[in-house]
Amino acid sequence: MIKRLHNLKYLEAKRKELRNQATAAEIRLWKALQKRQLAGRKFRRQHSVGKYILDFYCPAERLCIELDGAHYGESIRLEYDEKRTAFLQSIGIRALRFENKLVFEDIESVLNEIQLHFK
Repeated sequence: MIKRLHNLKYLEAKRKELRNQATAAEIRLWKALQKRQLAGRKFRRQHSVGKYILDFYCPAERLCIELDGAHYGESIRLEYDEKRTAFLQSIGIRALRFENKLVFEDIESVLNEIQLHFK
C-alpha cells in the first residue's frame, strides 16, 4: 500500500492561509517562478509533503525552495529546519534555502542557483 505524502487534506486550510498571507519575498520569487518561467519548470506554492509545508516545490526536479526571514538562526527554528530537510532528503527531495534579503537584492543569482540544481 502506497502512503500518500503530498498535499494531505488536513493541511489544506493552512496551505491556503499561507498562500494568502505570503511575504513580500515569496511574492517576488513566485512572480519569477510561476507559469513555467524558469527553464520551463512548473513550481507550486505552499505545497505540503508529509507534515511539512514547502514554500515552493518543483515536482519534475523533486526540488523544494525555502525562504528565510530575520527569524532564521534561532535554535528551535534551526532544529525544525534540519528535521524537515532530513525528512525531505529521505524521500528524494532536495531543499534549497535563501534569505529573503537576497531575493530583493539579487533575484537573478537566486534564480541562477535554482537552475544549477536542475537535473
